[in-house]
Amino acid sequence: MVTLVSKVAFIFARGGSKGLPGKNIKLIAGKPLIAWSIEHAKQTRGVERVIVSTDSIEIAKVAEKFGADVPFMRPPELASDSAPEWLAWQHAIKYLEKSTGKIPEIFISVPPTSPLRLVSDIERCIEVYENDGADVVITVSETDRSPYFNMVKSNSDGSFALAVDSEVRLIRRQDAPRLFNISTACYVADPKFVLNHNSIFEGRVNAVEIPTDRAIDIDTLLDFRIATMLMTSRGTTNG
Repeated sequence: MVTLVSKVAFIFARGGSKGLPGKNIKLIAGKPLIAWSIEHAKQTRGVERVIVSTDSIEIAKVAEKFGADVPFMRPPELASDSAPEWLAWQHAIKYLEKSTGKIPEIFISVPPTSPLRLVSDIERCIEVYENDGADVVITVSETDRSPYFNMVKSNSDGSFALAVDSEVRLIRRQDAPRLFNISTACYVADPKFVLNHNSIFEGRVNAVEIPTDRAIDIDTLLDFRIATMLMTSRGTTNG
């Protein structure tokens, strides 16, 4: 019978970024980008192990230097632009199950592209997961644009219309539902749910709201420059 370990944090870091080549080991505020996520994970209460899943030898070396385990290399077919990261999640859990006979009781993903998160953001996600019966807990930030008011779509005739044409005409922004962007600051999930489903929203999803300035997901050079500015202005406290 497979036994459980309590909390394992994973960092999934491909080597083939096209938006910002080499971003996961690019220096930001004096450290490689991935180092911030490793440190956040290691500082999170109750985390027993921090594992990096990567297809890159360079990323693996940097990850080990900053105290993460890299017990396997991710197969190329799970590291392409078209491969869903969900499959890499499954691969990592299956690796632990096969190599140790154990799977985590709580699966925690700490993406390397969100260095502005706080340790407390991760811990809040874990707390919500433990108390609210969710299959997955995500982080979100409130969006400053609404498809009910200031987002439009193009029609086949070349005209434009509101992205969401509600049956009830909404006059005031306050009358529209609160909308959020999904952040990549943290994901907390039931490993058994991950292994037996194909996406986050097949299950019960809860969320932890974080401020927009902590929700930046670095994908382009502009994202990187904004994150660098914000990290410099606030210092390097993880909180």
